[in-house]
Amino acid sequence: MELTKIEGKQIPITDTLSADPDIESYIKPYRDNIKKDLDSVLAYSVNTFSKSDGKLNTAIGNFMADAIYSEANPIFKNRTGKNIDMVLLNHGGIRSVLPKGNVTKRTAYQLMPFENSIVVVALKGKQVDNLVHYLIKEKRAHPISKLKLTINENDKIVEAKIKGKDIEANKTYYVTTNDYLYNGGDNMSFFKTNDSLYVLNYKIRSALIDHFKKVDTINPVTDDRFVQIN
Repeated sequence: MELTKIEGKQIPITDTLSADPDIESYIKPYRDNIKKDLDSVLAYSVNTFSKSDGKLNTAIGNFMADAIYSEANPIFKNRTGKNIDMVLLNHGGIRSVLPKGNVTKRTAYQLMPFENSIVVVALKGKQVDNLVHYLIKEKRAHPISKLKLTINENDKIVEAKIKGKDIEANKTYYVTTNDYLYNGGDNMSFFKTNDSLYVLNYKIRSALIDHFKKVDTINPVTDDRFVQIN
């Protein structure tokens, strides 16, 4: 006997397919446990915050950048004896709104569904200048923390400070970002010219969850960390 013909057909996976009761009974305890964990309340958001709520900085972006600084800095300091100087994340990495009401682990997965991890990059002031000029050119609300940037109507720098001090060309700054941006995501090529890279083995999402557990009430604002004046 020889094989002379193979036929196939597409079977759509829809809700018309009946579940196998034996499989369902087996996985139900696991599914219920995961749902319970994801839906456990960690904090409360006083409003709905969106990444489209501001031009150069947003409340949700400010919250996320500040949260990463708050959670990552103690780890970095414990390992190196140094403090993080600033944080830069990416606007496109915020994948949902932060809705009004109870905040859960599920909220963190919706905000950050990617497996991006926190890294700290040692940059000289000259490379930080490249970072600043990138932000000015982009004019997008990429989340930042501990950097204050003011530009005029001609996109010229009025003020650029880290932790309240002018950026020094030969000083080393420890800049926190994620592994995606470090590797050139969103055209952030300035990270590759660095003195050292510190991998914290700490996901952005995990840091957000840890921060949610601590803050109780979330009420971030759009502020003056990156503004354009006339």
